[in-house]
Amino acid sequence: MNEDIVFKYFPDLDSNQTEQFARLMPLYADWNSKINVVSRKDIDELYLRHVLHSLGIAKVQSFLPGSHILDIGTGGGFPGIPLAILFPETEFVLVDSIGKKVRVVNEVANALELNNVKGIHTRVEEIKGQFDFIVSRAVTRMKPFYSWTKGKIKKESSHELQNGILYLKGGDLSEELKESKLRFKLFELPSYFDEDFFDTKKVVYVPRQ
Repeated sequence: MNEDIVFKYFPDLDSNQTEQFARLMPLYADWNSKINVVSRKDIDELYLRHVLHSLGIAKVQSFLPGSHILDIGTGGGFPGIPLAILFPETEFVLVDSIGKKVRVVNEVANALELNNVKGIHTRVEEIKGQFDFIVSRAVTRMKPFYSWTKGKIKKESSHELQNGILYLKGGDLSEELKESKLRFKLFELPSYFDEDFFDTKKVVYVPRQ
């Protein structure tokens, strides 16, 4: 499956964005041969399982120019890099505790001339500053994840959704979200994407609280 699946759902990309998305596969295939950032069986499904999945967040909330987004546990750059291509005037900080993965993030961002991406090798607790939204992809259960974000979400909101967390998760989340005792809203990705891969996939939105 190639980059056309991205263009199917995001038809209004400019020529630079179209080229950047098209270059993701050769870049990640090359880096994956050196450092395993995407599972070997998934690399052929990069656009479906990683790029389009990341962009599910964009179906829930578009990011305004000048806003700041923190991607926690980004791994090889998901969801941060696809979102940074889609929102070139939004600043993205991509954090991971594994240095070699952050190296891939920065190398891919440099190759694509994504000047709005900064990859940082650190634990999230060490990150300074505040952000409009925190994004992530199934790093851990919501209760500990939310505790990592304390003090990192700006109070003043300028987006349609109140500032908070946009978290990509799959499966039955009822027990996990009950355990968290947080206010939340679920956005079902099959509402936006037709492919079977998204059948149980969701964006969990947790407003600042």
